[in-house]
Amino acid sequence: MPLNELWFVLIAVLFTGFFFLEGFDFGVGMATLLLPRSDGEKRILINSIGPFWDANEVWLITAAGAMFAAFPHWYATLFSGYYVLLTFLLLALIFRGVAFEFRGKVDKQSWRKMWDAAIVIGSAVPPLLFGLLFASMIKGVPIGPDMEMTAGFTDIVNGYSIAGGVTLVGLCLLHGFTFITLRVEGEMRVQARRWAERLLPIVAGLLALFTGWTFVVTDLFEHRGNMLLPLVILGSIVCVLAAIFLRKGREGWAFGMTGSLIVLTFVSMFVGLAPRLMVSSIQSAYALTIQNAASSEYTLKVMTVVAAALLPFVLAYQAWSYFIFHKRITNKDHLEY
Repeated sequence: MPLNELWFVLIAVLFTGFFFLEGFDFGVGMATLLLPRSDGEKRILINSIGPFWDANEVWLITAAGAMFAAFPHWYATLFSGYYVLLTFLLLALIFRGVAFEFRGKVDKQSWRKMWDAAIVIGSAVPPLLFGLLFASMIKGVPIGPDMEMTAGFTDIVNGYSIAGGVTLVGLCLLHGFTFITLRVEGEMRVQARRWAERLLPIVAGLLALFTGWTFVVTDLFEHRGNMLLPLVILGSIVCVLAAIFLRKGREGWAFGMTGSLIVLTFVSMFVGLAPRLMVSSIQSAYALTIQNAASSEYTLKVMTVVAAALLPFVLAYQAWSYFIFHKRITNKDHLEY
């Protein structure tokens, strides 16, 4: 496999891994508005992702760094064209991280309510904005022959991209509820499973709507229909399996299914795009591709050697952290009040 294609696959894996892992963090953050009946239960939910959320965000940082080094033209076009959206995205992520740390620092209800709101907003806004970004990117944005993106508000925020954002928010919330069933005990565990059961048909409907809309307004199915149709069928089967596992209380399998929905969503996007990186709405010849946006062969070789040397250590560390903190969180554990 040519190195530029290899790095496209690796970046796709990094983004997909980020949303599989950080997706349940976002979902748990949003669930703090819906599930807890007391401040103690809210603290349990926050503790359930406490050891993981900051490490999960490393996948996003790594994906952006890999874009910068492997496909500098893609990085420059995307980050300059989506500058305002990415600024709000970064602020939301910072706001959420600060909220996790500051919530328990002052023993006042008003103080906690402020940071609780920050957790919910900082968990809902990033998947919404990411959905806007990726949906508009596959639909097409005005990219000229100089690889410069000159997008207006409606190029990024429109009915299709909003549908993509809402769908991704729903996926993360569903994934978060199934994660909660693995991390807590008692009544909150039961309620999280019930929330997931109620939310699953809504998310399935959103996915069906977004898939149909994608078929109409993009060329992804025309471009890669023979590969996307099996993925759509597989996604439908996964939805049915998720419903069965939730009903039977097979929480680990249910979590695997909701995670699979996220994986299939992003795999479908990257498969439909390839070998393009960004679609131009001005002219198809102006699209950024794996070929015209890549770094030199030497740069890609150096990156491959460095990644091969360091990646096993990063993966081993993250696997170790999930193993060490795999036990369920209970009322007997230390809580910040």
